Amino acid sequence: MGTRFLEVDDVDAAHLAELLDRAQRWKRDPARVPRSLEGLGVAVLFEKPSARTRVSTEMAVVSLGGHPVHLRGEDVGLGVRETVEDVARTLAGYCAVIAARVHDHAVLETMAASVDVPVVNLLSDRAHPLQALADALTLRECLGSLEGRRLAFVGDGNNVASSLAFVAALSGLELTVSSPPGYELDVDVVDRARNLGGQIELVADPFEAVRGADAVYTDVWTSMGQEEEADARRVAFEGHQVNEELLAAAGPKAVFLHCLPAHRGRRWRRPSSTDPRRGSGSRPPTGWTPRGCSSPTSSNGLREPWPPSGSPSASTGSSGSSRSRRSPARPSSWSCWPPTAWWPPRRR
Repeated sequence: MGTRFLEVDDVDAAHLAELLDRAQRWKRDPARVPRSLEGLGVAVLFEKPSARTRVSTEMAVVSLGGHPVHLRGEDVGLGVRETVEDVARTLAGYCAVIAARVHDHAVLETMAASVDVPVVNLLSDRAHPLQALADALTLRECLGSLEGRRLAFVGDGNNVASSLAFVAALSGLELTVSSPPGYELDVDVVDRARNLGGQIELVADPFEAVRGADAVYTDVWTSMGQEEEADARRVAFEGHQVNEELLAAAGPKAVFLHCLPAHRGRRWRRPSSTDPRRGSGSRPPTGWTPRGCSSPTSSNGLREPWPPSGSPSASTGSSGSSRSRRSPARPSSWSCWPPTAWWPPRRR
């Protein structure tokens, strides 16, 4: 069995810190990014649609000297056209790494058990580890050390929340999660995170969750594959929208994060351009979250120090000016993946 990175707790606290340190160094000095994938292929398989993850993964592989091989779910027919084991073995015969976004987390586990090359989770129904590592890097950039800081997650206790729980446990970040009844973070995830030393608190009231938080995080209410639940979820999550009232309870220095896609006016709402707090205080640069602390992805997620500045209310969901304001002066496309503990892979 090859090395796997299917959830954040596949690494320990020291390894996580090393990955984040390396990401920060490489972002500051891209010339230091090694050509670890020189002459090697990386299979990049997507059963689900992807924009940021696909682009950032492919560019990160290229920046490391490798060649990304993009595959759609219908190209391989996992479990239909061929067994998962046979697909994984075929890909491992040509590629040094398999990175996949899948519907069922069990598919990744089967792949990892079937091949001797690294298998990396680009998103599953249970976990989104690369997103969580990217968020940890962004919080480091905004807040400094994560030790003793507090992150409030408001919304569905989904795959993103699960991976954030493990990042928090391994980095010393305190995590409070507020979800409607029936949508809470899985008890097994909470227990595992606490067993790692994590301080995880579950509260029903989102205002209680964000009070005094250093950062507030939200995600979509309806993830891919849950479209039939959209109407019920919209009702259930109505009181868990991240808006100006909720963020005011967190305080003027709180940082706001959303892993995208953001449904403005539903899951979160910016204040109007006439808000007296607009642009107040010190404001670090706004940009796309550098994503790729342990895998070949580099940019995913919106970070906004609160209150945001220079933009009218975005509840309608479209704004040319907001796009230019969010874009960094230089794209962040540098991955600190793969960790040195299991790199380089065996050449074929």
